[in-house]
Amino acid sequence: MSRRRTPKLPSWLPVDPYILALLGTVGLAAVLPASGAAAPAASGASTGAVALLFFLYGARLSTREAMNGVRHWRLHITVLACTFVAFPLLGLAARGLVPFVLTPDLYNGLLFLCLVPSTIQSSIAFTSIARGNVPAAICAGSFSSIAGIVVTPLLAAGLLGNSGGGLSADSLLKIVLQLLVPFLAGQFLRRWVGGFLVRHKKVLGYVDRGSILLVVYSAFSEGMVRGIWHQVSVVRLGALLCVEAVLLAAMLALTWYGAKRIGFDRGDRIAIQFAGSKKSLAAGLPMASVLFGAQASLAVLPLMLFHQMQLMVCAVIAKRRARDPLPEPRSAEADPAPAGQGSGSGVRAGS
Repeated sequence: MSRRRTPKLPSWLPVDPYILALLGTVGLAAVLPASGAAAPAASGASTGAVALLFFLYGARLSTREAMNGVRHWRLHITVLACTFVAFPLLGLAARGLVPFVLTPDLYNGLLFLCLVPSTIQSSIAFTSIARGNVPAAICAGSFSSIAGIVVTPLLAAGLLGNSGGGLSADSLLKIVLQLLVPFLAGQFLRRWVGGFLVRHKKVLGYVDRGSILLVVYSAFSEGMVRGIWHQVSVVRLGALLCVEAVLLAAMLALTWYGAKRIGFDRGDRIAIQFAGSKKSLAAGLPMASVLFGAQASLAVLPLMLFHQMQLMVCAVIAKRRARDPLPEPRSAEADPAPAGQGSGSGVRAGS
């Protein structure tokens, strides 16, 4: 008697279990939102979770590793330009879709998505699978995350106006206290806590993700209590998905062909494409909770949808790039290829 096989999803269709957890959290907030006396407790826990996240980001960042990548400054500037210039310009261009395609609230979320820094883990994973310049992807993602702590809130304050909290003293104080101060504290204490973080990396990964789930629950609970979700229809969500698909396609094309036009080799182009076309869910969710307050639930919806879309599309691209013939090795006089290139394909494609 033959053994029955468990059906499996196609290997080219990654379903991030964490996305399922996020959707489950949204469902929980819809059924059992934090209201009444529980609302302040949930809000306070969310604030603490955001501070903890950015403390851990600062404590984990190796200053030495980041400085080792500075020599490839042209690549890093290209990725930063894609993340904080090209993406925002496309987001501003989408303003013409309001109100015919997108509601003002969904557009604000789309524009916020365009201001969020790039990912680290998934950029590295896909660059590795495609046999690109992995060390460059590591540094590019790290630099983008560092810059995003300052650049994303400032861009949001300038471009989103009152929808993102404006440039008021109160909003700037929140940014400093909840994002920048914990990050700098983590950097300062890294020499004492760095070893502990390395030894307990797996457990702290659950702390990271659990903290983000708490932020999502708090934001969506507040949205449910205020009746924000009644403003979104299925048709509007479908339109949002179409707009995001066009946005992702435009950035994938720009990063690949633009990098070729300015003279980058294959390995660097792969790193630029995956680091320059992607957005970090882990960084964007806590930032949105600080910047948008009660409107955070709608603000993060475009980012959550875009995150899963980029994972699925980039997985297909990475596996196709892996089948490309590699170029001839560089001569001894040229800069040697980074030692980590093409290895570590098991890196988790997270946010």
